[in-house]
Formats: sequence, structure tokens, C-alpha cells
Amino acid sequence: VLFVAGLAFVIGLERTFRFFFQKHKMKATGFFLGGVFVVLIGWPLIGMIFEIYGFFLLFRGFFPVVIGFIRRVPVLGSLLNLPGIRSVSNHVSEIKFLT
Repeated sequence: VLFVAGLAFVIGLERTFRFFFQKHKMKATGFFLGGVFVVLIGWPLIGMIFEIYGFFLLFRGFFPVVIGFIRRVPVLGSLLNLPGIRSVSNHVSEIKFLT
């Protein structure tokens, strides 16, 4: 609830509504807002799983940008270049997240 409220304050109510209710994002929005509802009715673990899945579906286009930005930050960039983490970050920056 606070995430959606914060997003509305940052980008405005109309743009928030347009972001969540685009035709191709309805499944993701359903999982995210459905998860919020499930948490509010008293099943927090299941609701949080729904919310996380919906969050990844909604913001999957931003993950390559975020990974690219983190790679340019001095300390975090060197952490992403460690052998095990590098392969995971490369995979995350190219993945389409369960579509």
C-alpha cells in the first residue's frame, strides 16, 4: 500500500493509474494488487508471494537499467563483477521474468 502511495506521490495519480492499468500489464497488476488484498485479509505470506511476482512482472523492463547503473557504481560494480555474481547479474539483466 505504501509503495503504491509513494509512487502516486512521485509521478502523480494519473500516471500511476496509467502505469498499472495498461492492457499488457493487467496480469501483473492483478497479482500485485491481489497480493495486497490477500495480505490485508490476513494471509501475509501468500499475499507477499503474489506481490513479489506481480512486482517482477510490472518492473521487469527496469531491471537491465538498474543492473547497468549498479555496474557503474564504484564498490557495487566491483561486487557485480565477482565470478559467481557476474553470471547471475548477466542473466538477470537479460531475463524476461516468467512471461
